[in-house]
Formats: sequence, C-alpha cells, structure tokens
Amino acid sequence: MKLLLIQPPVQDFYDTDIRLQPIGLAHLKAAVEKFLPGTEVIIKDFHQGWPRKTLPIPKALAYLRDYYAWPDSSPFSAFHHYYHFGAGFDVIAAEVERLEPDLVGISALFSPYYREVLETARRIKTRVNVPILAGGSHVSAMPREMLAEPVIDFVIRGEGERPLVEFLRTWQTDRNFAKVPNLGYKQDGGLFLNETEDNYALEELPFASLAGLDPQNYLFEKRPMSFVITSRSCPHKCSFCSVHMTFGTSYRRRSVDHVLSELKVRYAEGYRVFDFEDDNLTFYKDEMKTLCRALTGLFPKKDVQFLAMNGISYLSLDDELLRLMKEAGFTHLNLALVSSDVTVRETTKRPHTIEKYLQVVEQAHALGFKITSYQILGLPNETLESMIQTLVFNAAQPVLLGASMFYLTPNSPIAKTLEHKATADDVFKARLTAMAIETDEFSRDDIYTLFVTTRILNFLKGLLGAGSRMRLADAVENNHPPDLRAQTGIRLLKKLLNGEGLFAATRSEDKPLKHFKMETFLRVWEQLHDRTAETVLEKRGA
Repeated sequence: MKLLLIQPPVQDFYDTDIRLQPIGLAHLKAAVEKFLPGTEVIIKDFHQGWPRKTLPIPKALAYLRDYYAWPDSSPFSAFHHYYHFGAGFDVIAAEVERLEPDLVGISALFSPYYREVLETARRIKTRVNVPILAGGSHVSAMPREMLAEPVIDFVIRGEGERPLVEFLRTWQTDRNFAKVPNLGYKQDGGLFLNETEDNYALEELPFASLAGLDPQNYLFEKRPMSFVITSRSCPHKCSFCSVHMTFGTSYRRRSVDHVLSELKVRYAEGYRVFDFEDDNLTFYKDEMKTLCRALTGLFPKKDVQFLAMNGISYLSLDDELLRLMKEAGFTHLNLALVSSDVTVRETTKRPHTIEKYLQVVEQAHALGFKITSYQILGLPNETLESMIQTLVFNAAQPVLLGASMFYLTPNSPIAKTLEHKATADDVFKARLTAMAIETDEFSRDDIYTLFVTTRILNFLKGLLGAGSRMRLADAVENNHPPDLRAQTGIRLLKKLLNGEGLFAATRSEDKPLKHFKMETFLRVWEQLHDRTAETVLEKRGA
C-alpha cells in the first residue's frame, strides 16, 4: 500500500519561510512505518522550495489594497503583493498521478489556507480517482465543514498518529470506519465524526522521519534546521489560543533521554540548528534544566544552535535556566508579552505578571540573548490606549518589538465568547495580514498604524547604541547612517515628524500612506517622551 502525504502551498502577502518543515507529516510517516511495516509512505512538500508567484488580491481581502498599496523599500514597509507560495496546483496533480498512491493525506494546518487544501484536492481528483484524507489544526477546529466538502473523503481531528494507523489498518481489512478513533467519514449520504481517543504515549512514537526531505530547503542562517517537539499541548488556557483543539488539555512531555536520542539522529543526518516547536517548552523547569545540561555535554564542539521560535513562556524562566540555556547553545528568546495591561491579561486568562517579565528580560539581556517580545494588536477586549501603553512600555526594554495583529481562530475560546458563527470569509480572513477585527475601541487604521510604528521603533533601536539616552527627535535629526535603506528611513521620519505623514519609498517617488493615522502615532511618540526627561530606547542585546 502507498500513502502520499502532502504539505500544500499557501497564498498570502508573506510567508514564514524558515518555519515550514512539515514536521507533523514526518511524525505520521514514522508512525505508519513503525506500526504498519510494509506500507510505503511518501511526503511531498509542495510549499517550501518553490518560487513564489504574484496573484491578484482576493475579493474577500480587496479592502487591503489601499493599506498595502505601494512597493515600499523603506525600513517601515508592511506588505504589498499577494503571492502563491509553493508548487502550482496542476503541478501537484501531475505529480500525484505519477506516483499512483492508494491514499492521499493533505495537511490543513492553518485555517486561512483551507482553500488551498481544497483546491489541491480538487485538482488531484481531476487526474486521479484516489481517496483524500485531511487532517491538521484547521480540521480539528472545523471537522464537519471540511468533511462536507465533496473533494474530501475522510478527516482526522486531533493528534493523528494512532488514528491514521488504525484507519489504514481498517482500510486494508474490513473498512469498518466506525471503530477508528478521531476519524470523520461519509456513509450513505451522511457525515460521521467518531469520538476522539488518546494517542499513543509519546515515547511509543518513533522519531519523525525526515527521509526524502531536502535539508537545504529548511535553513536558518544558511545552516540546515530541524524541528524538535519535546511535549504536546499546554497547561495554560489563553483564550486566543487553539492548541487544545488539536492536542487536548493533557500536557505531556517526553523524557530527556528520548529527546537526546532524537537529537543525535538529527545531528548524524547533518542538521546543526534545532528549533523546539513546543507550545510550552519550559513549563517543567527542572526537566528543562536537565535537558540543557545534557545538551552542553552532548555537543562539546559548540557547533549547534538551539531556538524556540514558537515562543517561550517567561513565567517559567529563572536566572539558572536562562544561564543553562545560553551555555547549551540557545541564542534567541521569543517572549509573548501580549499586553502590559493587567485587565487584558486577566480576561485572556494569561497567568503572567509584568514583574516577572521585567526580571526575565533583564537577566536574558545580561546573558546576551537576542530577545523579541511579541504584543498582540487588536484583541477584541482591548482598548487603543492599552495597546499604546504596551508598545511604549516595551520600547524601553532591551528587546525587538514583535507585533502580531490579532486574528480570530475558528472555534478558539475567544471566538466562542463573541457568539459569532464564522462564515467562510471569516475563516479565510483569520490571518495576521487581514486586520479583520475592528471594535468600538479601535479601527483597522489604528491597528495598521501601531503595526508600522513597531517597525519605526525597531529601526530606531537599531540606530541607537545600547542604553543610549537621546531624545527621539534628536536621534532622527542627528543620525547619518551609511547604508541607503537606513538613510531612506531617516528621510521619511523627518517628513513624519514635520507633520507631513508617513510615506512609502518607491522607485519613482515617495507615496503617502493614507491609512497611517498621525493622531495614533503621535500618541505613542508623545508618551515615549513623557516617560522621562530623556527617552531611553534600549537596543536589543547583540
């Protein structure tokens, strides 16, 4: 039997190309090969490793044309073109026809890209009469809607290893699909969703199989990078997060020895950068400390690098753990501040405090970590003033500002509280670039302005030395950077501070960004100056 697993292309204004290794499919492949030996499993990544193609902006996102109107070469640029990232749909269908699989599984990882999943399935069906199974986070969020699509024959919600193995076993025997946990199937014109059950224990699962995936397609700073997952689910219950829909509420962790064994395999395969993609890597601090000590001993040559690009909860970090992480080879910290407003943190059910955050940032900066701190812009329960408060607060910290524009993940806890049934367009617009959520407290223009303002502040952080004390207006007026892009940034900032507004730098001339609200920007700018007699914009640790 031959099973083909597909990572489909996506369409958006941008792509996170360093985080595209299809690790979920690699775990499925390994599980099938272990529990059903003799089954041939092929992974085809039709997302990464292909040139992008410019597309017209879809009708549902037509309102964004004026926001992303110009090709901007300045340091403050947002987005412009809408792209297809990955192989063309006809190319995919032709390859599936050539491979002649008995079953095709397609990853539906993110809700806004469900249309690409369906179009991949449609094109395949025009060339090959093959059953198609869909799984992933979007299927877990909207299983019935995906199963109702004519081109989808089966769905698996939740964790997929055990359900997929049992589905394939049933497929090859009695085809009594009612007994397969987590499976959705069609029968006699009806849609059936079986109850979800526990997956295999984590340490019963084999290491993800990256066989057939070109390491050169997954690079970090020009070195092959592999994802590693040491745990599943998360003990926290933040209202904007959908992790529990896929992984359940039971937080489970692999042993340190199990993780180390996998890293030895990856190192032998040529990988030198390892990105821990856990939803909560450091929750059990003592185990994480043990892991870090072991990593230091396992790689004495110091020729490896460790990352946690999915973010780390600062709640679980302390001075000893940060020191051990640095000694092991961690270089970056991605922290999720979300908001400095205690009311917002309480309503989103984040058990974090500003005091703890400041302590961690100070310790991590002293150790030399490169820190990015993420703020969510546009949470439905937040005000414009509280967003500005967070932005101003974080600008004074030795971190780069990461702005995540809020999007409403279907069936997430926060979506359920809004009592709004998501339409197909709502699901399509559940992406950062859409800026789809507006409230009585803030407009889309406000969110766009704050997003661009974070880029302005990061630009200034890059120009000023660490701990430099200088009024921001003076920093703009007296700075003469050597490179052309930075010179462009200074020129545009001078225009902005002269009250002319913000412009995009195009080849022909500067074009006004009419949705950038001077009023909102000036509220940030003035509060930065009001914090002290002299403004401190801390540069991130090098």
